[in-house]
Amino acid sequence: MMEIEMAEALRLTCLACGQANKVPSDRLAAGPKCGICGAALITGKVAEIDPATLAQAERDDLPLLVDFWAPWCGPCRQMAPQFQSAAATLTGQVRLAKIDTEAHPAAAQRHRIQGIPAFILFRKGRELARAAGARPASELVGFVRGKLGARA
Repeated sequence: MMEIEMAEALRLTCLACGQANKVPSDRLAAGPKCGICGAALITGKVAEIDPATLAQAERDDLPLLVDFWAPWCGPCRQMAPQFQSAAATLTGQVRLAKIDTEAHPAAAQRHRIQGIPAFILFRKGRELARAAGARPASELVGFVRGKLGARA
C-alpha cells in the first residue's frame, strides 16, 4: 500500500471578515481564499483590521506583523509605504496588518502600546517581538526575519 503524506493544515484568519480558515501548508502559494467571504488569505498587501479580527489573527500559524498607528501621526503616515513594501517582500511568509489606535484605543491598551508607530509580531497566540518608530522597509523585513530565524 502506498502511504499518502498529508500537508499540515495551518490556521489563517481572513483579514477581511475575521473568519478562521484551515489551509494545507503546501497550498499557501496557490492563493487560498476564505471559505466564507472568498477574500484572498495571502495578498502581499497590508490589511486594515479591527480588534476582533486582531484577536483571531494573532493566534494564526502564519506570523502576523501588526502596525499600531493613528491618522494624525506624521511618522505613522510616513511609515505606510514602507510597511506596504515590507508586506510585498514577505508575501507568503508573514502577513501584515494595521490597526488604527485612534479608532480602536482598547486595542492599543490591550497590547500596552506606549508610542506609535509600534509593531508587534504575533504567531500562534504569542507576541514574538515588538519594535517602535518609523523605519525603512528593509529594517522591518530584517526585524521579522531575525525574530523568525531562517523560516522567513
